[in-house]
Amino acid sequence: MQFINKTAPIGIFDSGIGGLTVAKRIISMLPNENIVYFGDTARVPYGSKSNSTVIEYAIQDAQFLINKNVKLIIVACNTASSVALDSLKRKYNIPIIGMIEPGASLAVKKSKNKRVGVIGTNSTINNKAYSEQIKTLDAEISIIEKACPLFVPIAEEGWLNHEATRLIAIEYLQEFIDAEIDTLILGCTHYPLLAETIQNIMGEKVTLIDSGYAASLQVENYLEGRGVRNDSHQVGTHQFYVSDLPNKFKTIAERFLGSKVNHIEKIDVEILIKN
Repeated sequence: MQFINKTAPIGIFDSGIGGLTVAKRIISMLPNENIVYFGDTARVPYGSKSNSTVIEYAIQDAQFLINKNVKLIIVACNTASSVALDSLKRKYNIPIIGMIEPGASLAVKKSKNKRVGVIGTNSTINNKAYSEQIKTLDAEISIIEKACPLFVPIAEEGWLNHEATRLIAIEYLQEFIDAEIDTLILGCTHYPLLAETIQNIMGEKVTLIDSGYAASLQVENYLEGRGVRNDSHQVGTHQFYVSDLPNKFKTIAERFLGSKVNHIEKIDVEILIKN
């Protein structure tokens, strides 16, 4: 069995800042774990890129984290998870956990009427990542998918309870209400920030699935199962790296995380490519 240093950090990468919702879950669940986060803010969004480009970027992101000696990688980007996860797992001998399988599995467990909705970026929806995964778990489930691209800039703008957000959400979500789904997968890591608005529109009988939360549970189970959870009594360190706009990232990150971000560093894209 490969030796894993318990105190080695957990690596998390995303195309930008959405993965911070996943980082927040990990920090909450596993406060003693050290974390290295990379946001590819120079090349965001991944959701509008070709599959081959997303795979190329994801490999560069993962390699950056591996060079930081992480013990596990979380692909905190639904687009990269839907497109590049298999390529990453073939290339690297390190545990890699994406968003799709954990989110789909939790949705299947939670749905009672076997009507599940999925919202995400254009790329995630077009690749049918969630629907294909759900069908492998339960072929009887009916799935409705819809891209909701405006949710990303709204979340980044901080319009979490804005009237404009509510009106846009109603426009996006009406067909899910009409279809009487009982479970809705938030298939983009930005979307949990809008969960309150989405829940109010969908109603309390609809269960929202945060794929980042589901992935965090899988990470916790993996670390416990392999005996590689950081068992020190010290609060973990959190290092953040971005490929552009560190000051903007810091402002948004502190709003997302609800705490100060002390270590943030800009990494040149050329360094990523050379790695």
